[in-house]
Amino acid sequence: EALPPVQHELILEGGAIDVDGEGRMLTTRQCLLNPNRNPDLSADEIEARIKAALGVDEMIWLGDGLLNDHTDGHVDNVARFIAPGHALCQHPSGADDPNAGVLMDIENTLRRAGLQVTTIPSPGLIRDADGAPIPASHMNFTITNGAVLVPVYEDHFSLVALSELRGLFPGRKVIGLPAGHILAGGGSFHCMTREIPA
Repeated sequence: EALPPVQHELILEGGAIDVDGEGRMLTTRQCLLNPNRNPDLSADEIEARIKAALGVDEMIWLGDGLLNDHTDGHVDNVARFIAPGHALCQHPSGADDPNAGVLMDIENTLRRAGLQVTTIPSPGLIRDADGAPIPASHMNFTITNGAVLVPVYEDHFSLVALSELRGLFPGRKVIGLPAGHILAGGGSFHCMTREIPA
């Protein structure tokens, strides 16, 4: 049976939220409270409208997204639900990880929310052709019926992340695909796809 479409007036692109299917939703303040999204609404007003439109019971507000993220901090780059009540996020990789503070804040917020939390390594410091840090992430994966497509980069941490993700998705083939060129244009595999409820 088809689900009826739900219309609302919020600026709320797909990567701005992640849900666990049992009433919990992740988002970042950097994204949803950005003046270029819903400038006339407070956090409380946005939360009330999302809860009404999407049937969410609990919104877990994270702080910032990744450094230099052109999406203004989409949550699908920093934290994802992998099961009801079970969140996945990244821990800093290397002493020069430009997102170390942000990643630690995210993990702490998820734990304070009472979620089961698992971490995988971030890609660490990845630079663009001009030497600026780019918002590389292993979190922007997309889950299909039989596989998980994971963005990877030319770094040791990607191999470790893939190994750990294989343990978290035992019924699916975890496939790492180079994502540097996609990221140069913005986003990665989750950004490029849209799930359809089965």
